[in-house]
Amino acid sequence: MAMEVKDVMGRVAIAVLEDASFSEIIGAMKRFAVGAVTVIDAERRPVGVVSEDDLLLKESDPLRRSVSMFESRRQHRDHHKAAGVTAAQLMSSPAITVTPGMPLRDAARLMRDRRVKQLPVIDPVSGRVVGTLHQRDVLRVFTRPADELLAGIRDQVPDLASYAIEIEDGVVTVRGRCRRRSQAIALAETIRGVEGVVDVVCEVEHDQEDVLIVPPLL
Repeated sequence: MAMEVKDVMGRVAIAVLEDASFSEIIGAMKRFAVGAVTVIDAERRPVGVVSEDDLLLKESDPLRRSVSMFESRRQHRDHHKAAGVTAAQLMSSPAITVTPGMPLRDAARLMRDRRVKQLPVIDPVSGRVVGTLHQRDVLRVFTRPADELLAGIRDQVPDLASYAIEIEDGVVTVRGRCRRRSQAIALAETIRGVEGVVDVVCEVEHDQEDVLIVPPLL
């Protein structure tokens, strides 16, 4: 079965209230050794996130320069944050969240697309924060033991006994023979989709070429 956020998430919700001060935010980051904290309301529902980048605006853009009427929306937002003293004023909003049941691959893709290193995990019913998913939690999947990887591959490839499998440092080498080239390609893609597989080296031979290669248009 595909791994979900709940399988690797941290059970500690690293969060501060909306009225938390600048120093309280820095203190929370230092205490938990994180680069961002979730901002929650009185009902423990995430409303935003304060990152180190948000705090650094205090030094890099502290409103000491004159504000131009021609500044962009982002520049205006950064000026506003630089003047902030509470979490509500400093945070980026809305908060990007995940649920415990979300597939881990989807959460990893969300991190990559939004360029964030941690995500608040919320209860899908109440919306309250129940934990934190860190980038390092997602990367832990690539340290799965070889026997766990092999078990995951067996779940996805019913006829795995027809092939020879070697696993080293997350790289799976598969050897054997099949009827069509398309089968070898599908096999490699299926194995690549197993959580924890870093790469696949497919050395499966085939009897029939059934993949049409279309030349690029000039």
